[in-house]
Order: sequence, then structure tokens, then C-alpha cells
Amino acid sequence: MPDLSDAPVSPRDSALRTLAVEQAAIGDLKAKLDAHFDRACELILACRGRVVVTGMGKSGHIGGKLAATLASTGTPAFFVHPGEASHGDLGMITPTDLVLALSNSGETGEVTALLPLLKRLGVPLVSMTGRPDSTLARHADAHLDSGVKREACPLDLAPTSSTTAALALGDALAVALLEARGFTAEQFALSHPGGSLGKRLLLRVGDIMHSGERLPQVALGSPLRDALLEITRQGLGFTCVVNADGTLAGVYTDGDLRRTLDQHRDVLSLTVDDVMTRPGRRIAPNVLAAEAVRIMEDGKITALAVVDDQQRPIGALHMHDLLASGVI
Repeated sequence: MPDLSDAPVSPRDSALRTLAVEQAAIGDLKAKLDAHFDRACELILACRGRVVVTGMGKSGHIGGKLAATLASTGTPAFFVHPGEASHGDLGMITPTDLVLALSNSGETGEVTALLPLLKRLGVPLVSMTGRPDSTLARHADAHLDSGVKREACPLDLAPTSSTTAALALGDALAVALLEARGFTAEQFALSHPGGSLGKRLLLRVGDIMHSGERLPQVALGSPLRDALLEITRQGLGFTCVVNADGTLAGVYTDGDLRRTLDQHRDVLSLTVDDVMTRPGRRIAPNVLAAEAVRIMEDGKITALAVVDDQQRPIGALHMHDLLASGVI
């Protein structure tokens, strides 16, 4: 045990030492990855139920995070407190599940007490401990060695390096499973619909466009005055201009209006055909809203006409809609 009678180090030196010790602990994990890691991945990938993660104390906190990471990356998982498991919560575990148990010592009483019950259920067990010769490790179908040489705590007592190593090893396991499953960014977004990533990967133009009575449009050949009134009425900064068959002929925008005023003296004598933009930027309703952002930014425009397969306007999308939806 370190001699604590030495002169105290500065807070920054203490922090640097802690980071160095924990960095070394993570680095040492590379040499510990062996056939047991491969076996653990095989067992989890073959699991038809869920991965039930358990652990006590600090290992339990790491286990809770690991369960959440697994669940959000394609491996259904949840955390069960080992103490509660012995008092009824074991009923959450079914024969189709797999248990992933964390214990730095591998001898935590609340965790090892579950071993006979898990064996009776026939549930595969993957353990993560700092001692490959521990009770938990010996009874597991696959053991992940998260052992460290020492804790970053100067007393070598408080779980620091050991929890960091377990956290990193858990992340390595989750990522290996993610890649083995071919897990995609869109699948990730499905479990994060409330976040900005979910909005970028899930929200489509049709979800946020203005449609029905909120769709600004005038017929080809209409007086320019009608187009201006429609732009003002809908407040989207543009109007669609449609052919007799209902297809999009072009658009008339605020920018077109400024150019019209610069180039024409008698604007009231004009029809929208004379000054509209042809064919006009357009987008399909099933396109990701994030792609609409890119089109607007590239074209330096603030609105798009939304058209169906026959190029008939069915909606209108403004940059403000994308801002309000959280896509940008």
C-alpha cells in the first residue's frame, strides 16, 4: 500500500496519475481478449431472449450502463439487481435469456447466490470479473477478464481502474455485437426517437410538410397579383404554380418578387408565367428531412415544393419547419 505520509501532491498531479493508471488498465485489456470473448459473443448472438445484466455495488452501476448500451445497439437487454433477484425478481429471467454477471472479485455473495438457480433454469452465463479463478468465472460458460494491476485510488481500495476497465470491456462487447449484427444508424435511431439523431434519421419530409389548405398554389397563367396574395396568405415565402393537369410547372418566391420589381415597371400587367422560376426545386415526401436541409443549403433557398410520383404538388416545406422539428 502506498505511503500516505509523503507530502501531498497537487490536484493536477493527482488527476494525471489517475488518468495514467486507468489508461494503462484499459491498455492491458487487449492482451486479455481471448477465445472466451469470442464465445461470449456467440452465446449472446444465439440468445433468443434478452441479456439480463446483473452486478452489485459499483459493478452494478457499470452493469446498468452496459445493459442500456446493449439495448440501444441491437441486443435486447435489461438490468436486474442481484439482491432483488433473490427475492422475486429472478422471475424476470426466462429459459430463453442469457445472464451477464459483473463482479470484480468474482465472489460477490449476492451474485454467486444466483448460480444454482441459473443452472437449474439452464440459462447461459457470461461473467466479467477481475479474477479468472473466481467462483463466478469458473461457473460461467464464457468469462471476460477485466482484471487490473491496481486501482487508481492511492489506497488501492476504491473501485476506479477496475470499473473503468469493466466499462471499456463492456463497450467493446457491445460494439462487437453491433458490428456482428450489421446494426445500422437507422436502427439506432429507432431506439432514440427523441434525440437529434433520431430526428435526422427518421423524420421524413411528409411528416412535417404543409399540405391541404396550407399548400400555396396558383394556376399557370394567373395574374401575378394572385400569386402575391397566395404567398402572403400562406406565409411560406413562395407558391407553387401548377399546370392544367395538376403537375408542378414552377414556383414563384420572395426572391423572384425582388427580381420582378427590379426588372419590370408595371408588375400588375404580368402573369405568374412571365416571372416564375422553372421548373422549381422539388422533393418527394418520403425523403429524409435531413436531405431537405442539404438541398436548401446547397441551393441557398428556404422552401421546397413537395411532389408525388406524377410531379403534382402535395405539400410545401419551409426551413422554419425543419428548425421547429429539431432536424437542424
